[in-house]
Amino acid sequence: MSGVLKKIEKNPYQYNGEFTLLNSKNASNNLLEKKLYIESYGCAMNFSDSEIVASVLSKNGYRTTNIVEDAELILLNTCSIREKAEQTIRKKLEKFNSLKKSNKHLKIGILGCMAERLKSKLIEEEKIVDLVVGPDAYKDLPNLIYKVEKGQKAINVLLSKDETYSDISPHRLNSNGVNAFISITRGCDNMCTFCVVPFTRGRERSRDPQSII
Repeated sequence: MSGVLKKIEKNPYQYNGEFTLLNSKNASNNLLEKKLYIESYGCAMNFSDSEIVASVLSKNGYRTTNIVEDAELILLNTCSIREKAEQTIRKKLEKFNSLKKSNKHLKIGILGCMAERLKSKLIEEEKIVDLVVGPDAYKDLPNLIYKVEKGQKAINVLLSKDETYSDISPHRLNSNGVNAFISITRGCDNMCTFCVVPFTRGRERSRDPQSII
């Protein structure tokens, strides 16, 4: 498993206050909002990363939706630990073909380990894909999406020796307001036989304790 996640508890009443604040902001900027649909596959780290992605894009006018047909941007946060995991993503892309044909403004991106492993090959093999982004490049998403909106394909799969996203407050997805995960480390230095994680997640690095507490 890549990285370490720490489970934390949160007061549900505090969450309710946060939810109200988000709704207030959304109401005032309703005309400027774009809708993001994001699906996560694989380990808990991917689900945690999707909350980082949602936070990054919320600052650029995107609000998450659970209805894929309403989305202007679809992101699949992928796993590459087994071949079956990648086949699942390819089958999902086949289902999105009809959505792409009916909505010319729809953009589709692949995030995570499959993106990191296949890189530009993924765009070549799956014509429906507009952008490919590795686990350490999520802060670059606004720039990449801008390129896609200008009619280009976009890719950033650069791995980092120090990126931990410790400066980003996750946007909780599908939260019950009580439990959440916070990442403590990213990457892996153990070159285990047949394991792709060190190549898709990079070297192990830890967050500063103060950013966790």
